[in-house]
Amino acid sequence: MLKERSWPSLLFDSANLVFLIAAACVSVFPFLFVLVHSFSLQGSLVPSSFSLEAYRYLFSTPTLVRSLLVSIGVTVSGTAFSLALTSLTAYPLSKKNLDGRRGMLFAVLFTILFSGGMIPTYFVVKGLGMIDSYSALILPAAVNAFHLIVMKNFFQQLPEGLEESAKIDGCNDFRSFMSVALPLSAPSLATFALFYAVHYWNEYVDAILYINSTDKWPVQVLLRKMIIIAGSSIGDSSDFAQELIPPQSIRMAVIVVSTIPIMLVYPFLQKHFAKGMLLGSVKG
Repeated sequence: MLKERSWPSLLFDSANLVFLIAAACVSVFPFLFVLVHSFSLQGSLVPSSFSLEAYRYLFSTPTLVRSLLVSIGVTVSGTAFSLALTSLTAYPLSKKNLDGRRGMLFAVLFTILFSGGMIPTYFVVKGLGMIDSYSALILPAAVNAFHLIVMKNFFQQLPEGLEESAKIDGCNDFRSFMSVALPLSAPSLATFALFYAVHYWNEYVDAILYINSTDKWPVQVLLRKMIIIAGSSIGDSSDFAQELIPPQSIRMAVIVVSTIPIMLVYPFLQKHFAKGMLLGSVKG
């Protein structure tokens, strides 16, 4: 027979429920605000009309579509490249008998605390001939030191018997990595894939610094330009006197279009977050 709960316990649970519901509403409100105003031709706080003119305006030229394709290409290729480099570096560093392991780990940890800065990095990218190329959007951020350390710890926790069994079957180190370690690291790979994908999708500073051609702009740079143009035009009624689409609706529509792709990926990888991070969080 279930024990009857006391009124302080019920009051505490009710207060928690009310607080969580309020927090959820506060968190969801900005997204609803952006979505609703992207379908409105009114600049008021509570729109009363529905329109697709802002989206028709965005897709009336190939600029937005081209920028979306650039962002998708950079995100997909950059994420795959980053995962490959991170896992291929973390696996040998997880072996305690690796020569020079301590020095390499120190070099990785050093980059977490200190970095070259914007100007030295720019000269490195320029010296390597990557200015105005897509490689400038991928290579400077190819490996995250924190992700590398977490994945190293995960590989270090794998039972040694699994790799010994693989070597008895004739596998070398690379084959053991591909056949044993990598399949077992699927949760960590999924977690870091989302982290890398969000970084590449949202990054616009590198594109501003290294990309000169407008046809190579990712969508975030185009979004920034459109927001600046729309914001500077609000005070100039002569430019927008004959415009049927308010600048705010255009800004909101661009935000929605640029956010939807990465949000569609998130639900498929969310379940791996806790498991993927905890698997490699134990100090090795």
